[in-house]
Amino acid sequence: MVTQWERDASAVDSDHEYGTADGLKMLGLIVNPIAGMGGRVGLKGTDGPDVLDEARRRGARPVSSERALQALKRLAASTTPFRLMTGAGELGEDVARAAGLDPIVVYRPAAGSRGPDDTRKVALALAQASVDLLLFAGGDGTARDVLGAIDERVPMLGIPTGVKMYSAVFGTNPESAGNLAVRVIAGEPSVRFREAEVMDIDEAAMRNDQVSTQLYGYARSPHERHLVQNAKAGSGPGENLALDAACRQIVREMQPGCLYILGPGTTTRRVMTALGLPATLLGVDAVLDGALLGSDLDERALLRLMVGREARIVVGVLGGHGSLFGRGNQQISAEVIRQVGRDRITVVTSMDKLLSLETGCLRVDTGDTGVDAMLAGYLRVHTGPDRAVYFRVRS
Repeated sequence: MVTQWERDASAVDSDHEYGTADGLKMLGLIVNPIAGMGGRVGLKGTDGPDVLDEARRRGARPVSSERALQALKRLAASTTPFRLMTGAGELGEDVARAAGLDPIVVYRPAAGSRGPDDTRKVALALAQASVDLLLFAGGDGTARDVLGAIDERVPMLGIPTGVKMYSAVFGTNPESAGNLAVRVIAGEPSVRFREAEVMDIDEAAMRNDQVSTQLYGYARSPHERHLVQNAKAGSGPGENLALDAACRQIVREMQPGCLYILGPGTTTRRVMTALGLPATLLGVDAVLDGALLGSDLDERALLRLMVGREARIVVGVLGGHGSLFGRGNQQISAEVIRQVGRDRITVVTSMDKLLSLETGCLRVDTGDTGVDAMLAGYLRVHTGPDRAVYFRVRS
């Protein structure tokens, strides 16, 4: 029987023999070069060529290789030797060499080829090479493509570089993914593997302000509670009254002449409801003196509105993840946060959601280490009317 991998043999580099005769662990790498480009420009993803073209028209730039490099630098510093296999060029080879690694290329795409099919073909080649861990840089769409192409026994770990990252296969940030990969390669006995959810949200529905999340399967994935995220979780019905009251109080305390930037989600939508304004459920809105100044804004629009004004940010917590910034709200970029300042960020969520966080902390992954460090520490979180707790924030 001819396998899919054998049918794709013309695309696979045949200059190398694969195997573990030398005893080295084998790490596979896939980089989705377009993952995450839609985030700051407010497109909520980059699934499909038309959306990618629109992202470029809006001035989006690639971010995936830059974030993958942060993870690979941790691997390059490892004292445990290993063999790295990847796709040619921007599929992994380029960033691996930039990190000082010497990869084996197992797949070369056809001229002009770029898309999910390349991700799947690299994953097939890496699975056939029996890698000990498949490390990929992308978002939920990339996770789906990888999962659909590999044997369920091949462990996979995501470097978070996408817009949608609801799945439980991702590191909390690129450095965490790199550190966990180092532990896997070193064979540390403390590393455990779990069946992690691979989820994705319908981007077309998102752009129409509808949430449609689907579980696509489970992947075998390394787990360490402070290095990987959990899947997105919803809110319980008993939280509604306290959140409504907390959001009404936030509205009562809004300052005249101050620009309020409201992040996506059902919690911040309660603030907009209290203001009597329509909300973009999965986008970022701006309010000034009780009036809607802009809806579904991208990073550039937010920065324009902030010129000459004091600004504040109001955000909720992404359940399961415990994420404040960096998951689904990349429009509120590191530069926006830097200009607003830590003391002018209002966080509102339920106490139940905080107590359910496995890591016992909130997470930030803005892509800027300086801003992440600024946000780290203890931050006041509103959980009800005249009720708040100080909760730890980590990058």
